[in-house]
Amino acid sequence: MTERRSSPPKGTPSAPSSGDVLERTPTSIPAAPSSSSSPSASPPSSFDLEPREPTTLKGIAGSPGVAVGPALVLGDLRASFVRRHVHTAQVPGELERVHQAVGTAQKTLREVDSRIANTMREATAILDVYQLMLQDPALHERIEKKISREKKCAEWAVSEAGEEIVAMFGSGGDERDAYILERRHDIEFVADRLLRALVGEDTPHAVRLDEPMIVVARDLSPADTASMVREPALAFVTSVGTRTSHTSIMARALEIPAVVGVADAMQNIRTGDMLVVDGLTGQVFVHPSEATVRDARQRSEQHLAFARRLLSARHKPCVTADNVPVALKANVELPAEAILAVDHGAQGIGLYRTEFLYIDRTTQPGEDEQYEVYRAIVEAVSPQPVTLRTFDIGGDKFASTFQLPAEMNPALGLRAVRLALKQPEVFLTQLRAMVRASAHGDVRIMVPMVASVHEMREVRRLLSQAIEQVKARGQAFEEHIPLGMMIEVPAAAVMADVFAREAEFFSLGTNDLVQYALAIDRASQSLAAQASPFDPAILRLIKFVTDTGANHKRAVSLCGAMASDPLAACLLVGLGLRELSMEAAAIPEIKEAIRRLTVEEAEAIALRALACDSADAVEELLARELAPRLIDLLAGLADDVA
Repeated sequence: MTERRSSPPKGTPSAPSSGDVLERTPTSIPAAPSSSSSPSASPPSSFDLEPREPTTLKGIAGSPGVAVGPALVLGDLRASFVRRHVHTAQVPGELERVHQAVGTAQKTLREVDSRIANTMREATAILDVYQLMLQDPALHERIEKKISREKKCAEWAVSEAGEEIVAMFGSGGDERDAYILERRHDIEFVADRLLRALVGEDTPHAVRLDEPMIVVARDLSPADTASMVREPALAFVTSVGTRTSHTSIMARALEIPAVVGVADAMQNIRTGDMLVVDGLTGQVFVHPSEATVRDARQRSEQHLAFARRLLSARHKPCVTADNVPVALKANVELPAEAILAVDHGAQGIGLYRTEFLYIDRTTQPGEDEQYEVYRAIVEAVSPQPVTLRTFDIGGDKFASTFQLPAEMNPALGLRAVRLALKQPEVFLTQLRAMVRASAHGDVRIMVPMVASVHEMREVRRLLSQAIEQVKARGQAFEEHIPLGMMIEVPAAAVMADVFAREAEFFSLGTNDLVQYALAIDRASQSLAAQASPFDPAILRLIKFVTDTGANHKRAVSLCGAMASDPLAACLLVGLGLRELSMEAAAIPEIKEAIRRLTVEEAEAIALRALACDSADAVEELLARELAPRLIDLLAGLADDVA
């Protein structure tokens, strides 16, 4: 199957940018930067002057673009401190130090934010979230306990409090949902900002570059990344991270190529090494050949042309070649992402995950707190619709505020709607907040992991109860709030005709549908290749649900990762989908793909795909039929790439 890039472009870069290539002789080793470049930069070793063979490292395409230049390898950017106990009389002073550190850290983030252009909304949105997280009650409750009761200094208390909250998400080696991994990183970064402020290292520019270079590190916080907005950073390479990690998001906002999740980057790259960073394919070339550098320059030019074209068309209507509309909506996790989604051309929010309100805290979020969050996102995209999904806690999403039993297989245990119905008061609190938010725009409520009709009936009963409670208080709300369900359990798919009497709309969650239908853990690395949404069994389930929805006049959308792939999106149109929800950055690319074929063509391809006997056969079919007309989208390059 044709190789494709992992993330779509955001826009047209400005110099130096994702498209610009540093003009150097590829066979020469540039001089090492002076020590002022960064206090934590790793100096080149004596071996740097010796010829080395070209090496290719594999990672994840975090931000599109191609860059060539010398590496600057950063050591551990975390603040260091001395662990010490304090006397009782010193406790108030240590608590005050933490209070002042919060203000200092927030001031630093605001300074970084002020240097970022208004057009880079992704960057400013993330920094806004970090400023709020610096005041997280759950974090400060732990810090105060360690200072007051355990008599630990402020630095020690902040470090341990952060580590304890991070531990709530599972062990560091656990292969978990990307959302959970990012919440772990959020806490790590926030704790580190406080530590830097406490030890006096919270400077706006943690890294300074004397010349255009490629920054290589284990990880970069959003503040570290944003602080380099005016530094000549050509690209980022990190050992950890995913396509949806903050490093990737920030790099896309700054229009700088990035490859993340390069596990062996720190072992194979030294300061001064010449690199080619390909943010389209997720590859990093160390000591590239002259031919590789020439190819990088050509790919950079092609990508720039591609990015400009997509950027100019992102607000055009999404219609097929024969003018059939297909609604493209966004999946979001944080309120700040809603505005970004609209900016990328989203026609509303197809999936708003509410789990973040429950995860990194020790107490349940109150009704008013949830209402304000939901209201903010509804008002941000109004008059476009917002689909609020009730909390999907359990399985790979751990929250200490819920007392969950130990289970052999949490993915098949007490999670999502099952947990909500076990704790109706907690569920009612969320439903009341959602009902109140409906007064501010078009709100739909969606229930995850429904497997039985009884569950939907119970949810509807509780929703009616929540509406009555809000009405009794005299609070505003919309009289009719559509209630729908996720179809991510095979039982729900095959009973779709029955569920059509209980739910007003369906949303196919293909990530979990693949896991449950194929009996493959979605976190399993060894079986990842077999967990394909192109498996004919999955396609047949999708087709049955879309046909059932049409027959019963129930809208059907799809909000899994499958929607973000150009080939898959075209296939889904052929299977009957007319609404897709995806990460916001993918919308311009998917819109362009759908505009290139007719519904009749898509249906013919889908019919042949349903007759295939394997996922490989389906992918070969799609590559053969669609790749020639989507080659620029698959490669992230201009039309002449073929």
